[in-house]
Amino acid sequence: MRRAGQAAGNRIVSRAARLALVLALAMPLGACFRPLYGPTASGEPMGALLASVQVDDIAMAQGQERIGHYLRSELIFDLDGSGQPSPKRYRLKMQGSEAVQTPIVSSQTGRAEAGTIVATIKYSLENLDGTKIITEGVATSTATYDRSVQRFASLRAARDAEIRLSKILADQIKTRIASVLVTKP
Repeated sequence: MRRAGQAAGNRIVSRAARLALVLALAMPLGACFRPLYGPTASGEPMGALLASVQVDDIAMAQGQERIGHYLRSELIFDLDGSGQPSPKRYRLKMQGSEAVQTPIVSSQTGRAEAGTIVATIKYSLENLDGTKIITEGVATSTATYDRSVQRFASLRAARDAEIRLSKILADQIKTRIASVLVTKP
């Protein structure tokens, strides 16, 4: 009985020692992290920095303009949803592509039962006159929808998937831009 009590006590001490070691090692890292929507390096509020981004039209392939329109609208709202005009300092240029894949095909009818929209957007944040690139990258995401034998139901489901996809891509791009602008003096 006494050995079981000692073993339990040793485990508690061992866990406490490990926890103390982890905290001691993590303490210096606390100064490395900057909150994304906290104070910025320039001293401006993050909302003002994001509102200073001008979103250009998105270059999409022929017939894929709808997702570009949805994405641009989402980004304009996400970056500055105030509706008040603000001075622009940055320009966001984008070009993208979209593809529809059909992962599930009915063996009886030979028709696709679902569709997956895959969108890839290349973006570049530049200063307003275009002489300096602040950041650039690629955002990729997918959205799945059910296809129906009813044509208009399938079209509406595809459009809803494009809207969902544009919201996801806008959130990715906004977060990446914010993470760069928070550290820019």
